[in-house]
Amino acid sequence: MSTVEMARGQSARDVLAWSRTLVDPALRAAVGTLRPSMRRISGYHFGWWDADGTPATGDAGKAIRPALALVAAESVGGDAARAVPAAVAVELIHNFSLLHDDIMDGDVTRRHRPTAWTVFGQAPAILAGDALLALGFDVLAGCGHPAVPEAGRLLNSAVQELLDGQSADLEFEERDDVRLAECLSMAESKTAALLGGACALGALLGGGTAEQVAALTEFGRRMGLAFQFVDDLLGIWGDPAVTGKSIHSDLASRKKSLPVVAALTSGTPAGHELSLLYQRQGPLDGPELTRAAELVEAAGARAWARTRADALLAQALRRLHAADLALSPASQLHALARLATHRQH
Repeated sequence: MSTVEMARGQSARDVLAWSRTLVDPALRAAVGTLRPSMRRISGYHFGWWDADGTPATGDAGKAIRPALALVAAESVGGDAARAVPAAVAVELIHNFSLLHDDIMDGDVTRRHRPTAWTVFGQAPAILAGDALLALGFDVLAGCGHPAVPEAGRLLNSAVQELLDGQSADLEFEERDDVRLAECLSMAESKTAALLGGACALGALLGGGTAEQVAALTEFGRRMGLAFQFVDDLLGIWGDPAVTGKSIHSDLASRKKSLPVVAALTSGTPAGHELSLLYQRQGPLDGPELTRAAELVEAAGARAWARTRADALLAQALRRLHAADLALSPASQLHALARLATHRQH
């Protein structure tokens, strides 16, 4: 048993720390192959160095997706080390989406520092995101695993779904008639697809059966949708000191997030007042943002979102428990799911 394996615990935070010991060296090595201009922006985004290249110890994010890939591989009886390329690929692609998402949403802070586009410019940040996307597929393709062709198709499907969800998210910002069912479908594509894909890739490279891959995919997708519910709650009520984003950031950008759309379509007086606020011209000021948050809650959407997140977590865990998985890794997947849906950032 290796030192890394001996140090690994059962809690979600232990699992994330163990995952980083396996993934971070490979992730850094992959980013190190990028051209200097793309490597500079990517390393800044990951928190590895400052804008001028000075080494830093910034927050590189929760890295839940790569941990899911590694533990999923072990849950089907495989070796986590064989799933490292899948873990690196999903983390690269997740961060491609974040670089682009920050630009599209106009977010100026991420992980307690200025977003890459505010430091390097929009066009260079877009190109850096493109570089991470291409690199993710390259890492997976070059790993030599016999399941690479199937894994590549699976990853491509997850990315295409993610892009479709992001496109819908942007479209919603221009519409006043977004239905809740549409918003749920958008969130499942934008977030759940890659979390489900991370689990599926890990299971595939771990040698899992088709039934195990399918069960872990659905576990990841249900968990991913619950994750998005929590993310949307934090986008309104999250503590900036913890989230690294400005207060009421989703309301400031008039995002049609899940609780917002639930409030807008609630048929309540609070929902009607919120609709009028969202249709106003010009940016919303501090008091208006505070009022908008109050209206979402008054419409019952805050409680609804929390209840839905809990229900989705329960669905995810039922799919996990129904699969024929190794006990210890399955317990760790359970812990990761609970952390993802009961977090403060």
